[in-house]
Amino acid sequence: MEASVLSVIFVSLFLLVRSQNTSTDSCSSNLAVSNLIPFDTSSFHCLSAWSSQSFTLRYAKTDNSTWGFVLSAPDTNAYIAIGFSSDGKMVGSSAIAGWVNSSGAGTVKQYDLGGEDSSSCPPDQGKLNIVKNSTTIISQSSVLYMSFEIIAEQTTPYLIYSVGPKGSLPSSNYYLSEHRDMASASFNAETGAIGEATTDSGFSKARKHALLVILGWGVLIPIGIIAARYFKHHDPHWFYSHISIQAIGFVLGLAGIIIGFDLDDEGVDDIDTHKAIGITILVLGCLQVMAFLARPNKTSKFRKYWNWYHHNIGRLAIAFGIANIFFGLHIADESNSWFIGYGAFLGVWVLVTLVLEIRFWMTRDD
Repeated sequence: MEASVLSVIFVSLFLLVRSQNTSTDSCSSNLAVSNLIPFDTSSFHCLSAWSSQSFTLRYAKTDNSTWGFVLSAPDTNAYIAIGFSSDGKMVGSSAIAGWVNSSGAGTVKQYDLGGEDSSSCPPDQGKLNIVKNSTTIISQSSVLYMSFEIIAEQTTPYLIYSVGPKGSLPSSNYYLSEHRDMASASFNAETGAIGEATTDSGFSKARKHALLVILGWGVLIPIGIIAARYFKHHDPHWFYSHISIQAIGFVLGLAGIIIGFDLDDEGVDDIDTHKAIGITILVLGCLQVMAFLARPNKTSKFRKYWNWYHHNIGRLAIAFGIANIFFGLHIADESNSWFIGYGAFLGVWVLVTLVLEIRFWMTRDD
């Protein structure tokens, strides 16, 4: 019951945080910083480039062989990037990334995307012929505006978009940390036709970490507790179900934590707190495993103390687990679908728990 109440609190808190509006740009409004762009944007076409991240792209052929671009996106204290690809893939393409630091200074760099890790994407390299003094990035009203011009007879048939981890800006060596999300879309600059941006990071390392932890600590462990508390009349099936579900949940959660420690999270806001809570959960889980191995006989005088220890450590682990899942999704700035999906599971879990708890006490009174 304690875990159920805590779940409701955590769901309400984090959905409230996610409901806060983020400033965005759109094609329905004029370019707010046109006077700060180093080239004329009055005749630019405007497209919704990547709806899930609120990317807006303005562009035009400004000369016989010169193309101008203005990419706008919400300012989440992260870099934004646009790449030009011949096949829709990140590797082998060239990209332009930009960010604005806390003092308001902007940086725009070209990157040669030679691989999927940071070291394979060196700054100030690439195949794009960028017009001198055409690059700029501005943060205004919580929106980033990145502009540049490139010399090319034709643009590539695909565009690549990416956004960096929230609160994580490149260091002084300008190497980018692993993107938080990435998408690609077909693009015909002559006709203005642009395809729907499709994400390519559904199974990124960060999301594998999130998925394993959610399934392990956030789904299976709470279900295992239901088996132990409300189905003891099905002895010994409840016991084997309980330890089987908890064991699978523990292994999945452990795998997720191992992946989490291997993530490139330099500079991500509150990541140390997220890691500390994760380590605490892991310790509590290990204590539960040791408690199982040292479980006294039912007739032992120490059994009631063991029961108290086992039950409360489990409740504490679940409370921390649920809180850290929402906290992790928040600092990763994941889409609302993750919050809604896990929140829906917790809502069902809480409802089932309440019904079974009421039934438990009614049967007990009888």
